[in-house]
Amino acid sequence: MKAISISGSLRENVGKKDAKQNRKKGLVPCVVYGGKEQVHFLVEEEAFDSLIFTPYTFSVDLNIEGKEFHAILQEIQFHKVTGSILHVDFLEVNPTKPVVLSIPINYTGNPQGVLKGGKLIKKFRKLKVKGLISNMPDDITIDLSSLDILDTCKVGDLNLENLESLDPKSSVIAFVKSTRAVVEEGGEAKK
Repeated sequence: MKAISISGSLRENVGKKDAKQNRKKGLVPCVVYGGKEQVHFLVEEEAFDSLIFTPYTFSVDLNIEGKEFHAILQEIQFHKVTGSILHVDFLEVNPTKPVVLSIPINYTGNPQGVLKGGKLIKKFRKLKVKGLISNMPDDITIDLSSLDILDTCKVGDLNLENLESLDPKSSVIAFVKSTRAVVEEGGEAKK
C-alpha cells in the first residue's frame, strides 16, 4: 500500500474558538486515536491535497513534533459552502489488528459483449475490505474480458487474498448492457 507523510504541530488548546482561529490561519485541526493516547494537532491545509483529492488510498506516516504515528484517514469534514477542510480524524494502525479501507478498483480487458455492441456499466469505483494493513493492495485489479452481453461481475466472484470483502457478495461490480444496435442486429437480446 502506498504511504504519504504529513507533519503537524500539537494543539495547545482544544475547543471551537481555538479551532476557528487556526482555520483562519490555514491550519486544519486533526486528531489521531486508536493507540495508547489521543493526540490533537494542526496541519497546513495544503498538506492534504495529495491525500484527499486522489483516487488512491494511502496509509499516512504522521510526524507530530518528532513523534511518529502510522495511521489511516478515518474521517474528514468539509465546510458546506466553501468546501474547505474543517477537521480530519486519523486512526492509528496496529500491524496485528485488521483495518477497514476502501480500495480503488482497476478494470482491465475489453469485454466480449462490448465488442459485439453492448455497453459496459461500472457500478463500483472502490471496494470496502477488511484486513491487516500489510495485506492491503494499492488497487484491486478486475479483468472484464470474459463478460458477454448481459453478463455480470459480482463481489462474490472476486478472489481477494488475505482480505474480507465488506460489500454484499451479490452486489454487481460491472456488467455489459444490451444496446438497441444489438437488439436490431440479432432480432432480440440474449437472455
